[in-house]
Order: sequence, then structure tokens, then C-alpha cells
Amino acid sequence: MSDHRTLLLAVDLDGDGAHPAAWRHTGRRPGDVLTATALRGAVGAAEAAGFTLATFADAPVPPSRGLDPAGRLEAGTRAAFAAPLTDRIGLAPTLHVTTTEPFHLATQLASLDHASRGRAGWVVGAAHDIDDLATIGASALTDDAARRETADVVDVARRLWDSWQDDAVIKDVASGRYLDPDRVHHVNFTGATFSVTGPLITPRPPQGQVVVLAPAELEIDARADIVLIGEPDPDALARRAERARNSGAALAFAEVEVVLDAGEPGARRLAALDAATPWPDSGRLRYVGPARGLVELLRSLAPVVDGVRLHPAVLAADLPVLAGQVLPALAADGLYREPEPGATLHSTLGLSRPANRFAAPASTTA
Repeated sequence: MSDHRTLLLAVDLDGDGAHPAAWRHTGRRPGDVLTATALRGAVGAAEAAGFTLATFADAPVPPSRGLDPAGRLEAGTRAAFAAPLTDRIGLAPTLHVTTTEPFHLATQLASLDHASRGRAGWVVGAAHDIDDLATIGASALTDDAARRETADVVDVARRLWDSWQDDAVIKDVASGRYLDPDRVHHVNFTGATFSVTGPLITPRPPQGQVVVLAPAELEIDARADIVLIGEPDPDALARRAERARNSGAALAFAEVEVVLDAGEPGARRLAALDAATPWPDSGRLRYVGPARGLVELLRSLAPVVDGVRLHPAVLAADLPVLAGQVLPALAADGLYREPEPGATLHSTLGLSRPANRFAAPASTTA
């Protein structure tokens, strides 16, 4: 169990909100595409509120929300769009290891880290049922096979991010050399279903390694910087968080869905949303009610987790309440501190910059 009393706060900014009927309460019509203006507004509001990190959910098969699925941009593109618009909030898209080539995935995330000047994260996705895998013409995977694939892809991505040493780019005008080839390395990785020679085509990310967030059910705690824990019971959540840290994860975050009092009671809002499209039980902790109750819940979680990822039911309604009431109350109690402009995501999370596995250790003198 953690003995600290501060929390790191992430927010998921997928679409119009976490509830499948969220779009019905934002003034949009069936078939309307989520605009760049809406994405810009959501990310800007989350950064202005002081959130540590914004995540962007995704799936190989878009969710059916009464909208045109063809209009849903993949999460990596949305995060890249947000990168130059922000200067302190972390940006972590969900990219699926089962439907994206590992080399391309690592390159996309390294590029995001460069574009955001060191604020990239990666929510590891592993969708693997028949519909998901049909998008690439592959067969469904068993749960065990999907976990093996996930572990392999995370391992090779981390090696690829290290394939360029920090000082590989030398830009030596006199000799006409852009890089030192002795500081760029093949990774020569062989997994269960693929192999990668490398090196990456992108220099090492500013953070050294992109921050890796892994849902607890993937069971790759030792490979993750942050384990995302969806448990409806606070005691079970605390036990899983302790297990994640003991397994090697640096941080454990609780997953919390929220429907807040916003113009009308949260319970009434949820009933109206569910009347249109029921919100499936995700297994996460769910809070419905006034802002002060959520503040108390987060206070109770502070001793057992390092952070919380909030899933607002409707961004347009719940995000302003989080920004105007919840985060300020936590900050006033010293339970939360917003990121510094220009800080890397590693720094904001309190994590050290990873050493490069290919760099020679510094010599010591007696």
C-alpha cells in the first residue's frame, strides 16, 4: 500500500464521453462527425483544468453510437493533432498490438513524443476477437495468445525506442554526417509471431521511452509504467494496485467512471442516458452524484493508488464540473498538483528518464 497522499489525474477524452449515448446530449445529430473543433475544445479544457494526462480510447471496430463510424479518426491521429495545441498535459492514445505492425506502432509513438516535446504515452490495446481481427484479415486469438503478443510488442517497442542512442544525431557539417552509425543499433528481436531487425527510423523519443499504460487484465505489469485497474470494489482495487507495484509497475491508476450533478442530479442524467442506450457494466468503479462526493471518493483512494483515470459520461457536461469543482478541491487539500508547462510526462509522473540499453555504462575512476 502506498503511503503518499497525492494523486495523479488522467481523463479519457474519447468522442463525446464514456457513455454510449453521450452524443445524444451534445446537440449532434446521427451521422455527424466529431469535429476538430470539438477535439480541440476538449483537450484545451482538460489542460486548462490541470489534468496530468489525457487518453484517447480506440478500437479496431468503431463503437456503434448512432454515428457514422467512418468519421471516427484513430486515436494516434487525434493525439498527434492535440500535440502542438498543448504544452503540459500528457497525451496517450490507445494503439492495439493485435492490428498494428509493431515497427509502425513504435514509430508512431516515438513521433508523437517528438511532436509533443516529451509528453507521449501509450495505452496498450489488445483487441482480439473475430470482428477485431477481421479488420486485418486475421483469425481471432485466444486470451493467452493475445497476452503473449502484447508482451512481445511492448518488449520490441521498448527496444526500438532505444535503437538510437541519445547522442546518435551529430549533425557534423564539416564531414557531412547527420548521425553516428555506431550509435544506431539493430534490435534483432524475435517474438512468437513476428521478428523485427530495426533500428527505428525515428531518433530516440525525448523521454527516452514513451510512457506505457497497460490495463491490468493484460497481465504485463512488469512491462508497464502505469497499470490501469478496473475494479468496482475499493478493497479489491487496493489489492490489485499492490500486486501491480510488487510485479514491477512504477504506478497504479484506478479506473473511475463518473456521472456528476450538472444542471440536474447525476442519477437523473444517467437514467436519461441509459433510456437511450444502456451503459454496459465495464467492471470499473462508477460514481454518480455531486462533485463533493467524488472528491471524497478520490481522497479515500489516495492512500492506495498513485492516480486515477476518470471516464466522464458526457464530456460537455461532466468535464466542466471536474474542472470547476473537483480538481480545485483536491488542489486546495494538497492532494493534487497540475503539471508544469514544458515538463515531460515522465517528469510529471515522478519517473526518472530511462537509460538507453545500448549505451555503454559510464566509466568510473578509483
